[in-house]
This record gives sequence, structure tokens and C-alpha cells, in this order.
Amino acid sequence: NYSTPVNQAQHTAGGPWELLRRHKRSWVWNQFFVLEEYTGEEPLYVGKLHSDVDKGDGKVKYVLSGEGSTSIFTIDENTGDIHATKRLDREEQAYYTLQAQAVDRLTNIPVEPRSEFVVKVQDINDNEPKFLDGPYMAGVPEMSALGTTVVQVAATDADDPTYGNSARVVYSIISGQPYFSVDPKTGVVRTALPNMDREVKDQYILVIQAKDMVGQMGGLSGTTSVTVTLTDVNDNPPRFSRKNYQYMVLESLPVASVVARVKALDNDIGPNAEMEYRIMEDGPGVFNITTDEDTQEGVIILQKPLDFETKNSFNLRIEATNRNIDPAFVHLGSFSDTTTVKVTVEDVNEPPVFFTQLSKMVVSEDARVGISIGRVSAHDPESSNSAIRYSIDRNTDLERFFNVDALSGVISTAKPLDREVNSVHNLTILAMESHDPTQVGKGFAVITVLDINDNPPVFAIEYETLLCENAAPGQVIQTISAVDKDEPPSGHRFYFALPPSVAGNSNFTLRDNKDNTASIVTKRGGFRRREQVLYRLPVLIVDSGSPALSSTNTLSVSVCDCDSDGVAQSCGAVAYTLPAGLSTGALVAILGCIITLLVMVLLIVSMRRRKKEPLILEEERDVRENIVRYDDEGGGEEDTEAFDMVALRNLNVIRDPKVRRDVTPDTPTFFPYPRSSSSLPVYKTLPDNVVFREFIWDRLKDADVDPSAPPYDSLQTYAFEGNGSVAESLSSLESLSTDSEQNYDYLSNWGPRFKKLADLYGDGKSVFS
Repeated sequence: NYSTPVNQAQHTAGGPWELLRRHKRSWVWNQFFVLEEYTGEEPLYVGKLHSDVDKGDGKVKYVLSGEGSTSIFTIDENTGDIHATKRLDREEQAYYTLQAQAVDRLTNIPVEPRSEFVVKVQDINDNEPKFLDGPYMAGVPEMSALGTTVVQVAATDADDPTYGNSARVVYSIISGQPYFSVDPKTGVVRTALPNMDREVKDQYILVIQAKDMVGQMGGLSGTTSVTVTLTDVNDNPPRFSRKNYQYMVLESLPVASVVARVKALDNDIGPNAEMEYRIMEDGPGVFNITTDEDTQEGVIILQKPLDFETKNSFNLRIEATNRNIDPAFVHLGSFSDTTTVKVTVEDVNEPPVFFTQLSKMVVSEDARVGISIGRVSAHDPESSNSAIRYSIDRNTDLERFFNVDALSGVISTAKPLDREVNSVHNLTILAMESHDPTQVGKGFAVITVLDINDNPPVFAIEYETLLCENAAPGQVIQTISAVDKDEPPSGHRFYFALPPSVAGNSNFTLRDNKDNTASIVTKRGGFRRREQVLYRLPVLIVDSGSPALSSTNTLSVSVCDCDSDGVAQSCGAVAYTLPAGLSTGALVAILGCIITLLVMVLLIVSMRRRKKEPLILEEERDVRENIVRYDDEGGGEEDTEAFDMVALRNLNVIRDPKVRRDVTPDTPTFFPYPRSSSSLPVYKTLPDNVVFREFIWDRLKDADVDPSAPPYDSLQTYAFEGNGSVAESLSSLESLSTDSEQNYDYLSNWGPRFKKLADLYGDGKSVFS
């Protein structure tokens, strides 16, 4: 299938080849299309390239370049045949642009300019329609008319829509009939039945098919699901499940309590099932009904107290109506329903009830004890009409000002009253049944205490009157007023005057201002603090009560030194110079020091007395019991500051047996053993195995026979050096604790090393002699 010569092929060659003489191209195109999805074993023949320059002698070579020229398409360089070596997919790439050129085989010089051509992949129906947005969810109101649009579905086909019918899709409904239908061309889903009822079935699942090739045989198809939900409309009226309800309540049920709950059923949902309840007949004042927004129940609430003796049953006619009525469905009937609720009141044993719950009474504050103020009265609401006993809740009358007669309910005074302390008394009166004291009713009595004139007037405040030394005669130095604890009905009226005893004084006078105030006026000038610093002026105040009461109040007037504007600078007595000597502050300081010293002395004495004497003191302390640490070099025998040198003793020195062991001796006394004495042992002459035993037995014997030792266990010290050295002790400290003369002649027998000691201590001379 060759094409005509392609003289009008698009030229893309350029460069130096444009300088050559152009030849008339005579390409032969055998085929421009290649079929997609080719499954043959041999390469698919695409077409043939041929040039007039090619004489068939093999000097011309054909070269192919462009998209897929090496991976997909190949060309026979001798014949110009083009083949496709791979299976092509139009949906991946619809066409390929290639360039062909004829060149000299030996020199590779083009003999024809490069030309471009397109290999287009020819479509086949290898893709089924797909619903990219599926599955679909849609809703339509119930009771909709026939043909109401529900949703539109759309399927796409990847095949070439410009070639054949591979991409032409038609829609059909596989599942969902006869309720819904679909438009074959547009995919619009519509209702196929009118008045579908949500309360019968609220959801439908449709299966929609899209088929290409215009639905013909051999076409490919795809499906999707459409879930259609019928939305609710208010097409169902409320209905009570029963026409009569019965409930029983106690007559003691508190007001605002729930009596009962009723509910009208509505097959609709959401706002279409919301209710309004109302009481149509009987008891609209005793009961009320409201809607529970969560459950849509009618809640019957008690509004007034129940009384079995007055009325023991109520028949309530209750209506339930939809709150949101759709006018489109009014023709279906009334969207309301009624029922009857019978409420039966059960009798309970009620406490007594006061005829007047709040009683108001008045009493004069000068009423005598025991006078009657008023009466309260209560009755038993039950048919038994038990006798009533009265009492006062003493928590409301802690000071017991009032009593109530237990049988008659008459309230009387029990103590004198004072209106100025408590003008109103609020009492709680208890009424209980005689046969059943657990039934107690409460009433309230408000007793107002009426005022009498029993309090005289007094100064309104505590006045501090200042009088300047330079005050002129007739000057007002203070304006006074009065108060009275009483409250006369017509208000207070006070009268001020000076008592007769001071009315003629030469210093001050009083002027009543007739407005419950009075002015204190000076009669003279020339007041001096050195003469008198304080004046006391009695003032008589009389009230207008009946009978009138009066009181005398004293006004203190202080004389002050004032500046030119009359402002007080200093008041009181004039300070005089103290006599020469110590000032008061100095005396106080000295006295404080003396007291401090006395306290310190007492503390020191007390602390010394509190020190306890040790019960047992060690008679002999050996220096070896103590560890003395110091960092400086000692001074030899002359260094006695670190410790007591007397404490370093020789083992052959014995203490005075008469010294007490339970106290510390003031001056230890030591006695050497006489050399001729046979009663006291010399430890140096004893064998090693008995030296310790003898020493311990001696100490134990001393402790047993000592009459001054306390009758309890004591600590004995048995530390000593022993007789390990033939030279015995070389310590010169021993000389400090003995008065005996010692013989050091044996030192000369010890050799030249001890010659110096023999010279110092030889010849029987004592160290301290």
C-alpha cells in the first residue's frame, strides 16, 4: 500500500546541505499507521522508504532517527523497509515523529535532505469504560414525584474517541429497578416510581453499567454502585400508643416534681418528629407539661401542692402536635393526637397546717413579762383532726424572750424587751400532732418591738474642742449635736442649755441653734495655757419624748497656741526646763543597763548551780590514757602548759588511802612506799606473772574497805607500765610526784653511754635536793 510521492513533506534539514543543488525528492510511503497491541511473533511492517537516487546498486543507505528509532522502530538500510519491534499502546503514546534520510554508503554524505514523517498508532477497543468518581452516594426526599433527579454518573473510556465507536459509551441500570432509571446517554439517575416511603424502605443500592461500542455486541463494559437514601419528610402524624394512661402520686409530692411521662410516637425522624404537648382539659393550674428535647416525651410537672382531702384525682386530656408541619402533606390528615392521663392522689399523714403561715405581731418594749402578744393557730388536715401542741423553735429565740402556750398557741413575753438591742424577732412556731409527734408543721411569727422614750440624748461624737489663746470674746469654738437611741414617730427634737451651776461662768456660754445643734461661744479673751490648759464645760441635753429625758455631757476645751490663721500649733501644758543634771532618757538608759547586768549575773549563777558533780572520779589518771596532739615542739621538762605534769607518776607511788574516790581531790597527795615496809608491796620486785594480779587485788581491796566509796559500781583504772625493763623507768617526771631521795649510783655501772647521767644524778644526790 504505497502512497503517492511526498513532495510536500515537511523539510527540517538545514546547515551546509542547503548549498548543494537540490534534487527532486521522490519518497515512497507505503504505510502511515500501525495497529496497537500487535501480538504477532514477527516484527510488524510499518512502511517502506525509497529515493530516486537509489539505483539499486547498494550505494545508498537509509537512516532513521527520532522517537523510538532505536528501541521501537527499525529500518533496513538497503531496502528502506520500516518495522515495529515492540507492541504499541495507543493509550500510552498515540503517535511517533521520525526523521528519514538517504546517505552515501561510503562517505555517509546525505544524498537527500532529511524529511520528517509521523507514524500514528491505530486504536483498537482494548479499554473498558471506568467510573472514576464511583461508588456514588446520593439522597432524594421520600414521596418524591416520578422522574425526580437523584444523581448523574459518568464513565470515561481510554480508547480513541475520534476513531470508531471504541469510546462511545451508553448507560444502563442492572440493579435497582423498578424504583430508579438511568438516561443511556447522560447517565442521569431518576426515580422510576412515585411516592416512595422512607418508613417502608429508606435505602436502595443501584448498579449502573457503562458499555462502549454504543452498547453493541463485543463492546467492553464497567459498572459502579449508587447508594440512594430516602431522606425524611414530615409525612407521618404523631400517635399515642394508648388512649388512656393512669398514674398515682402521693399528696406530699413537692411542687415542681415530675408526675408522669407520656410519649406520642412519630415514624419520622429528626426535626420532623419534634413534638409540642399541651394540657387541654382539667387541672391546667395544678399541672403543666413540657417537652423533653432529648426523648420528645411529654413531662407532666406538679405546679401546685396536692391535697387528698380536697381532690383525690385529676383527668388530664393531653394533645401532642408536630412542631414542624410540611404544608405539602397537610392533605394526609391532622398532625396531632390526644390521650387521657388520670392522676390519682394517694393520702399521706400530713403535718399540721397553720391557718396563717406568717403572723405579724407588735409589742411595746416596756411590756411586762408574761403579757400576751398574739395567737397562732394550726389544724390537722387529715380527717382524724388530731389535737395540736405548739412550741417555739429555740434556734430562732436563743435568749428565750417569748413563750407559746402549748394548747392555745398564745405567744407571750418571757423576758423584758429592749428595742434598741433587737427591734424585730422572727420566730418559728412548731405545731405537732398529739397522736403522732413526728408530724410537725412550721409557721412563722414576726414580732416588732415598739419604741418608748427610755434613752436620754447624748453627744453625737466625742468632741475635741480647741481654744486658741488669742480667741476673741463671742467667738464660736464648737458646734455640738446629739443622738438618741430612741426613734419617736415624729422625729427627734433636742434642747441644749448649760446647767444652772455653770450658767454664770465667765468663760463660755451656749447658744441653742433650734436645729438640734448648739454653739459654744467664748465670753472673754486672753486665755493662757500657763494659767489653765483645760476647761470642762457641762452641757444639758433634753429630748422631746414623753416623758422627756435629759443628760449632762461634759465638753473638754483645750487651750492651744495658734498661728495667725487660727490653726492650733501646740496644745496642753507648757514645757518647763528641767533642772541641771541627768535627763530622763539618760536615767532610763542607766536603769536598763543595771537590769541587764543583774539578769546576766543570775543566769551565770543558775548555770553553775545546774552543773552536776560526777558520781565517780578516777583516783589516778595515767598519762597514757590521754592522747595529746600538738604541732609545735615541746620544751622538755620545763614545758608544763600542755598538761599537768603531776599526772605522770611512777607505778610505785601510792595514793593516800583516805582520799575519797567519788569526788575530785583539790590537791592530790602521794606517798612513796617505804623501802623497809613489809605491808606495802614493791611491784618492781615481783615476778612478771603476778605483778598485774597483785596490783589489781590491792586496788580492789582499797575499794572494798574504803568507807567513803559510794555503794554502787565504780570505774577503777588499772593502767601501768610493768617491769619489762631491767633499768626500770628512766622518766625524770617521776621526780615531780615524790619527795624521796633516790640512789642513782647504779648508772655508773651501765657503761660510758650513761656517764653523763651518772655525773648528774650520782653520789646519792636527789634531783630536787
